Amino acid sequence: MADKPARALVIYGDGIMGALGPCHTHLHALASLGSCGFLALRDVPSNLNEEERVITELAQLLDVHDFCNKEKEVEDSFETVGHSSGHCKEHTSIPTIAERFMGMKAAMVTNSSTANAFGKRVGFSVTELHELCNKTGISEESEDFPDPLSAASELLSMLGLQEDAEEETNKFDLVFLHIGPTLNVREAEIGDNNASLANALEWINALAGGIIEIIQPGSAVASHVYLALVLSYGSISSDKSDDSSLLISSEEISPSLASLFPSQSYTMKGGKLLNDVRHHHPMLAVQHQEAVTRRDGAKIFSFEEFQE
Repeated sequence: MADKPARALVIYGDGIMGALGPCHTHLHALASLGSCGFLALRDVPSNLNEEERVITELAQLLDVHDFCNKEKEVEDSFETVGHSSGHCKEHTSIPTIAERFMGMKAAMVTNSSTANAFGKRVGFSVTELHELCNKTGISEESEDFPDPLSAASELLSMLGLQEDAEEETNKFDLVFLHIGPTLNVREAEIGDNNASLANALEWINALAGGIIEIIQPGSAVASHVYLALVLSYGSISSDKSDDSSLLISSEEISPSLASLFPSQSYTMKGGKLLNDVRHHHPMLAVQHQEAVTRRDGAKIFSFEEFQE
């Protein structure tokens, strides 16, 4: 076990899971090292634009979705009776990361202006990705991203961790890296963004390789870093809900036995059944901390492998 509290680095690849392939060897290597699983999402209206989808899924990942819904309900009710938004804010607010987790110091690094604004609302100290580029230099593969190896060191440095030693005072307890397929969220709405998806995933793959190299067993920081990688599918059209990314099929359950079939754990929260859970295209997640997290039998980062 780690002899000191760990610091967390969470990498969230927003909407890029569909571009994952055999060539992303570092992501597959991380899956083979860690504990793998799914994070189920709520069903959302089909008319959500890309910015709304980013916020909705990010809110679920950060577990503030219910707070956001409550805030919207209060806003709607105040608008109905003609009160101003100022009155609304007096009655509802989304708690910050520090308020929810005993003063936790959290930073977000993102290439999305939408995530930037939302991150500030929930209490993150937000850094734009281009600011990281200014510190580390740009990647040889894409000028939209920082050099991945230098970025790996910089992200760990934000946690107060260095490759050769651990600093006495950490800057942040949590660093949340949010990477979408494009620097301009609206570009995802105009159609073909395959190149942006590929660039984002290639960079995350290279970044993961750099981090894995730094936190090798026996290194000064190995047992002090909790590393999590989360990839989501992004926008899902209605005709994709019956493909191989299905968590459970209602067709497998006889109607006469449906009442006897136990609720799946991912459909429960706080002891209550959620009726709006999406049973397909969940987020895929792997977590790893040396000598702390278990190692599953997964060999690659894929839906089918995690489901096995």
